[in-house]
Amino acid sequence: MTRAKICGLSTPEAVTAAVDGGAAYLGFVFFDRSPRNLTPEAAARLVAPLQGRSGRGGAVKTVAVTVDPDDALIDRLMATMSPDLIQVHGKETPSRVGQIAARSGVGVIKAFPVSSASDVDQARAFETVAERFLFDARPVEGAAMPGGAGARFDWTLLADRRFARPHFLAGGLDPWNVAEAVAASGAPLVDVSSGVERGPGLKDPALITAFLDAVKRL
Repeated sequence: MTRAKICGLSTPEAVTAAVDGGAAYLGFVFFDRSPRNLTPEAAARLVAPLQGRSGRGGAVKTVAVTVDPDDALIDRLMATMSPDLIQVHGKETPSRVGQIAARSGVGVIKAFPVSSASDVDQARAFETVAERFLFDARPVEGAAMPGGAGARFDWTLLADRRFARPHFLAGGLDPWNVAEAVAASGAPLVDVSSGVERGPGLKDPALITAFLDAVKRL
């Protein structure tokens, strides 16, 4: 069963659409250059109604999406929204990922920018410290953000790959290509952000529902 993460949520309407549609993971972004950026306090208000709610396949997990977070941000996130997982989308080393997991007490999703098979190979070094992996398209040189741009990579780079941890496929997914992406990559988890937006950072509840309906058909 393929499970989905809706990332970059910022409104109650989008959160409701994701939960009601059966998302397994809800992502909230904490990166000031992103149009989806939130404060931990704002995210806490969005996740407060989720206590006890379940999605497709079990309880809905909240994910704090960060880029090279310092200890102060980790502490603030845990004290406010208390996410189930922390996603790191920067240049974190295996040692730093282990430190974040130990400090927060929750699992870490380590994201990898991908443009070649060697980029996928980097995940091996994180198998003992990360709880999940996420493979996203490598941003163009000089891009302001490490992900969320709607770009895709060669999905077949993940085909027949086996990891010690479950992995997400991200980058350029939408309701119309997610089936093709899963068939090509074999990924057990999918992540979408801009593919369910009507503008930068503006989640469309109808597109969220369409994406999750497409995932249910896999």
